[in-house]
Amino acid sequence: MRALLFRTAILVIVLLPLSAQNQGSNTAASATPTPPTADPAQIIEFLSKSISWYRQIPIEQQLATQPSDLAFLDQNRRVADQVLQLAFEFARTQAQARAQQRQPQQQAQTPDSRSYQGLTRAAQKAQQQIQDTQAELQDTREKLARAPASKRAALQAQVAELESEIGLLQARIDALQGMLEFASTSNAGVSGVGLRAQIEELARSVPAAISHPQGANVKEQEPPSSTQTTALTRKPEPNGIWGLLSELIHLTSKLHTLDDELRATGDLKQGTVVLRKPMLGHLRDLIHQGDVLFAAADKASPAELAQQKQQLDALTMQFRQSSAGMLPLSKVNILLDTFQRTLNNWRENVKDDIHDDLRELLFRVGVLAILVALVFGIGEIWRRTTFRYVHETRRRYQFLLLRRIVMWVAIGLIIIVTFASQLGSAVTFAGLITAGVAVALQNVIVSIVAYFFLIGKYGIRVGDRVQIAGVTGEVVELGLVRIHLMELSGPGDSQPTGRVVAFSNSIVFQPGPGVFKQIPGTSFIWHEIKLTLAGEADFHAARLRITKAVDGALAGYREGIDAQREVMAKNLTSISPGELKPRVHLHYTAAGIEAMVKYAVEFQKASEMDDHLMKEIMAALEQEPRIKLVSAELQSAK
Repeated sequence: MRALLFRTAILVIVLLPLSAQNQGSNTAASATPTPPTADPAQIIEFLSKSISWYRQIPIEQQLATQPSDLAFLDQNRRVADQVLQLAFEFARTQAQARAQQRQPQQQAQTPDSRSYQGLTRAAQKAQQQIQDTQAELQDTREKLARAPASKRAALQAQVAELESEIGLLQARIDALQGMLEFASTSNAGVSGVGLRAQIEELARSVPAAISHPQGANVKEQEPPSSTQTTALTRKPEPNGIWGLLSELIHLTSKLHTLDDELRATGDLKQGTVVLRKPMLGHLRDLIHQGDVLFAAADKASPAELAQQKQQLDALTMQFRQSSAGMLPLSKVNILLDTFQRTLNNWRENVKDDIHDDLRELLFRVGVLAILVALVFGIGEIWRRTTFRYVHETRRRYQFLLLRRIVMWVAIGLIIIVTFASQLGSAVTFAGLITAGVAVALQNVIVSIVAYFFLIGKYGIRVGDRVQIAGVTGEVVELGLVRIHLMELSGPGDSQPTGRVVAFSNSIVFQPGPGVFKQIPGTSFIWHEIKLTLAGEADFHAARLRITKAVDGALAGYREGIDAQREVMAKNLTSISPGELKPRVHLHYTAAGIEAMVKYAVEFQKASEMDDHLMKEIMAALEQEPRIKLVSAELQSAK
């Protein structure tokens, strides 16, 4: 029957240690072997590792950003609190067991430790005194219960005095035991510091409600719950490529952190296995000794049975002490299994989130690729349609430019909408960026807008002769923000100066002199010849000669001028046939008679027409009667 009880107890302790630990009795026989205790260095190492493992819970709290994470976090927090509390319980139990084993050991110490025998004797004497005082207190309380009313006051005073003596003796014993513990552990090589002192020092680094044993009166402010803390940092669901990428990076980091915690939990669990191994072996030895005594009891004599009873009582005492020392570690082992299962479930949940976000990311990237391909497809159809139905080079260029702008704007909008985590924030951000760009690039934006005015129906193109801000030249390049002219000068503004002049397109919107361009399809300009005749010349004769010379000189170029007049009438409005004919005007001045000849010349034949006209006029003035020419000046009309 006793073997069955021993086996049942060892199964409960090793496999399912869920009951409260049994307190060992202090009446163990001195002849029985003492239960094994862990090395102080191993205890401190296990306790330090447990504290480091416990401090990973705040890291888990930072990982809990989804509602599904809160359940895992709360469960792990409760398990971690229990694990650390049991670790301190185990350490204190081991320290107490070692303190109880020191008293018989100190009598067999080497001569180097004999200086502590006085402390040992003082502790033993104090222990005996407290036992005697407790017996006297018990006897006095019994007398108080039976005493008449006249003697109760004296007995109550005596009880109070004895209780005070016990308190003083207990304080003396605690002091002596602390000194003995420090001395013994110092000789054992634990860095000169007692095991109990090191345990209490580590206990001060964690919350007192966890490091102190259950039932201790410890007041400490409860830390904020993980649910409340995590609710403040909960993130919204990502709905864009950029948000999904950020979420994937966060989930991957969370997965790595959970893997690290799993490894740390496995290491701590392995430490509990190492510490439990000698204790478990000791319990098995006790069970074996009990089986041997049970087998011998059948053939034993009454005297032997009495001796075996004492041995069984001693084995029972040892079994209780050993099981009480191993029970916290067994509980820690089971709690760590629960912690690992929770972490594994949390890890699988995170992996599922990663797979879902990855699928969503791939879907959005696919949609983005399809939309961009669709934009390029529409652009290609636009390009082919333009080449097929728009034959004018100028119009074709404008359509292709508009196609390029529309395509890139559409692609930019698609990318912004696809990558934005929150469309409202993207719109706000885009508005702020647009306002900043509009202020910083004001002139550039105005130049780009002016470009579309310059390429309009009556706009300019490469090869046109224009006049901008008093500079005459031919357009050699027309860009989005600038226009380049090859400057022309000389007679009739027809000779290149060798310089290229650049103007911003924004000059179109400036209040000063704008852009002057030849009418489309025409290539003529008005020239003026200013003649100063002598004052005594015949006014009517001079007018008649000059008019006849001008008509004769320009008669050969009339066909080209009339063709350009028809182009003007076609592109603009009806023009009177005489508007492009030369004009001659004479009037008197202080210097004499001033004659103004205004006529249209083609760009390509300007010099030829000017020379021919001057020769004819000079020949007409040399006829008899001769008209004296004072001065002559040729200039372009404004």
